[in-house]
Amino acid sequence: MFVVEKYSGNKEDNFNLLIKQLEALIEDETNVIANLSNASALLNQFLDRINWVGFYLFDQNKNELVLGPFQGLPACVRIPMGKGVCGTAAKKRETIVVPDVHQFPGHIACDANSLSEIVIPIVKNDTLFGVLDIDSPEKNRFDQGDQQKLEEFVNMLVNYL
Repeated sequence: MFVVEKYSGNKEDNFNLLIKQLEALIEDETNVIANLSNASALLNQFLDRINWVGFYLFDQNKNELVLGPFQGLPACVRIPMGKGVCGTAAKKRETIVVPDVHQFPGHIACDANSLSEIVIPIVKNDTLFGVLDIDSPEKNRFDQGDQQKLEEFVNMLVNYL
Protein backbone atom coordinates (compact mmCIF):
# COMPACT_ATOMS: atom_id res chain seq x y z
CA MET A 1 0.00 0.00 0.00
CA PHE A 2 1.22 3.50 -0.82
CA VAL A 3 1.32 6.12 1.89
CA VAL A 4 1.56 9.81 1.00
CA GLU A 5 4.85 11.18 2.29
CA LYS A 6 5.30 14.74 3.43
CA TYR A 7 8.18 16.20 1.49
CA SER A 8 9.72 18.47 4.10
CA GLY A 9 13.40 18.37 3.22
CA ASN A 10 15.25 20.44 0.70
CA LYS A 11 14.49 20.04 -3.00
CA GLU A 12 17.29 17.54 -3.68
CA ASP A 13 16.39 15.37 -0.66
CA ASN A 14 12.74 15.42 -1.68
CA PHE A 15 13.57 14.30 -5.22
CA ASN A 16 15.79 11.53 -3.83
CA LEU A 17 12.87 10.32 -1.71
CA LEU A 18 10.62 10.47 -4.79
CA ILE A 19 13.03 8.28 -6.78
CA LYS A 20 13.17 5.73 -3.93
CA GLN A 21 9.36 5.71 -3.84
CA LEU A 22 9.26 5.09 -7.59
CA GLU A 23 11.58 2.12 -7.26
CA ALA A 24 9.50 0.68 -4.42
CA LEU A 25 6.32 1.05 -6.51
CA ILE A 26 7.64 -0.59 -9.67
CA GLU A 27 10.39 -3.03 -8.66
CA ASP A 28 8.09 -6.07 -8.46
CA GLU A 29 5.78 -5.16 -11.35
CA THR A 30 6.47 -6.14 -14.96
CA ASN A 31 3.51 -4.45 -16.64
CA VAL A 32 4.72 -1.30 -18.38
CA ILE A 33 1.34 0.46 -18.37
CA ALA A 34 0.90 -0.16 -14.65
CA ASN A 35 4.39 1.20 -13.93
CA LEU A 36 3.91 4.29 -16.11
CA SER A 37 0.51 4.91 -14.49
CA ASN A 38 1.99 4.77 -11.00
CA ALA A 39 4.95 6.92 -12.08
CA SER A 40 2.66 9.65 -13.42
CA ALA A 41 0.48 9.53 -10.28
CA LEU A 42 3.57 9.73 -8.07
CA LEU A 43 4.91 12.75 -9.96
CA ASN A 44 1.49 14.43 -9.85
CA GLN A 45 1.38 13.99 -6.08
CA PHE A 46 4.99 15.16 -5.61
CA LEU A 47 5.33 18.13 -7.95
CA ASP A 48 3.71 21.44 -7.13
CA ARG A 49 2.64 24.11 -9.61
CA ILE A 50 2.00 21.67 -12.47
CA ASN A 51 -1.18 21.02 -14.46
CA TRP A 52 -0.25 17.93 -16.50
CA VAL A 53 2.21 15.06 -16.16
CA GLY A 54 2.41 11.94 -18.25
CA PHE A 55 3.96 9.85 -20.93
CA TYR A 56 3.89 9.73 -24.69
CA LEU A 57 5.01 6.39 -26.12
CA PHE A 58 6.88 6.01 -29.40
CA ASP A 59 5.04 4.15 -32.17
CA GLN A 60 7.77 2.99 -34.58
CA ASN A 61 5.30 1.98 -37.29
CA LYS A 62 3.83 5.46 -37.56
CA ASN A 63 6.93 7.39 -36.44
CA GLU A 64 4.95 9.35 -33.87
CA LEU A 65 4.31 9.65 -30.15
CA VAL A 66 1.03 8.31 -28.78
CA LEU A 67 -0.56 9.34 -25.51
CA GLY A 68 0.18 7.02 -22.61
CA PRO A 69 -0.63 7.09 -18.88
CA PHE A 70 -1.03 10.61 -17.49
CA GLN A 71 -2.56 12.84 -14.81
CA GLY A 72 -4.40 15.98 -15.89
CA LEU A 73 -6.90 17.18 -18.46
CA PRO A 74 -7.46 15.21 -21.68
CA ALA A 75 -4.49 15.63 -23.99
CA CYS A 76 -3.37 15.48 -27.59
CA VAL A 77 -3.37 11.82 -28.62
CA ARG A 78 -0.73 11.77 -31.38
CA ILE A 79 2.35 13.94 -31.84
CA PRO A 80 4.53 13.60 -34.96
CA MET A 81 8.27 13.23 -34.42
CA GLY A 82 9.97 16.61 -34.50
CA LYS A 83 6.75 18.52 -33.79
CA GLY A 84 6.09 20.47 -30.61
CA VAL A 85 8.22 20.14 -27.50
CA CYS A 86 7.56 16.41 -27.09
CA GLY A 87 8.25 15.49 -30.70
CA THR A 88 11.39 17.64 -30.74
CA ALA A 89 12.77 16.14 -27.51
CA ALA A 90 12.02 12.64 -28.82
CA LYS A 91 13.69 13.30 -32.18
CA LYS A 92 16.77 14.89 -30.60
CA ARG A 93 16.76 12.42 -27.70
CA GLU A 94 17.56 15.20 -25.29
CA THR A 95 15.70 16.94 -22.48
CA ILE A 96 14.06 20.21 -23.41
CA VAL A 97 13.11 22.80 -20.80
CA VAL A 98 10.82 25.53 -22.11
CA PRO A 99 10.43 28.55 -19.78
CA ASP A 100 7.64 30.03 -21.95
CA VAL A 101 5.85 27.67 -24.34
CA HIS A 102 4.60 30.60 -26.41
CA GLN A 103 8.21 31.26 -27.40
CA PHE A 104 8.82 27.67 -28.60
CA PRO A 105 8.45 27.44 -32.39
CA GLY A 106 5.73 24.95 -33.28
CA HIS A 107 4.48 24.46 -29.73
CA ILE A 108 1.38 22.25 -29.66
CA ALA A 109 -1.12 23.74 -27.22
CA CYS A 110 -3.02 20.78 -25.77
CA ASP A 111 -3.91 22.79 -22.64
CA ALA A 112 -4.20 26.55 -23.03
CA ASN A 113 -3.30 26.96 -19.35
CA SER A 114 0.20 25.53 -19.81
CA LEU A 115 2.91 28.19 -19.82
CA SER A 116 6.12 26.20 -19.26
CA GLU A 117 7.14 22.63 -19.96
CA ILE A 118 9.85 20.03 -19.49
CA VAL A 119 10.16 16.92 -21.66
CA ILE A 120 12.59 14.08 -20.92
CA PRO A 121 13.16 11.38 -23.56
CA ILE A 122 12.96 7.76 -22.42
CA VAL A 123 15.63 5.70 -24.15
CA LYS A 124 16.52 2.08 -23.39
CA ASN A 125 19.37 0.26 -25.12
CA ASP A 126 19.61 3.07 -27.71
CA THR A 127 15.93 2.62 -28.57
CA LEU A 128 13.43 5.43 -28.08
CA PHE A 129 10.59 4.29 -25.81
CA GLY A 130 8.81 7.64 -25.42
CA VAL A 131 8.95 10.83 -23.37
CA LEU A 132 7.95 12.12 -19.95
CA ASP A 133 6.08 15.40 -20.40
CA ILE A 134 5.31 17.84 -17.56
CA ASP A 135 3.45 21.13 -17.99
CA SER A 136 3.00 24.04 -15.61
CA PRO A 137 0.51 26.93 -15.59
CA GLU A 138 3.34 29.32 -14.68
CA LYS A 139 6.33 30.52 -16.68
CA ASN A 140 9.85 29.45 -15.70
CA ARG A 141 8.57 26.60 -13.49
CA PHE A 142 11.38 24.14 -14.27
CA ASP A 143 15.06 24.71 -13.50
CA GLN A 144 18.36 22.84 -13.84
CA GLY A 145 17.75 20.99 -10.57
CA ASP A 146 14.35 19.77 -11.77
CA GLN A 147 15.92 18.62 -15.03
CA GLN A 148 18.70 16.68 -13.32
CA LYS A 149 16.39 14.93 -10.84
CA LEU A 150 13.65 14.20 -13.39
CA GLU A 151 16.30 12.66 -15.65
CA GLU A 152 17.32 10.46 -12.68
CA PHE A 153 13.63 9.58 -12.20
CA VAL A 154 13.39 8.52 -15.86
CA ASN A 155 16.63 6.53 -15.58
CA MET A 156 15.17 4.62 -12.63
CA LEU A 157 12.02 3.97 -14.63
CA VAL A 158 14.03 2.72 -17.62
CA ASN A 159 15.59 0.04 -15.40
CA TYR A 160 12.12 -1.53 -15.06
CA LEU A 161 10.82 -1.18 -18.62
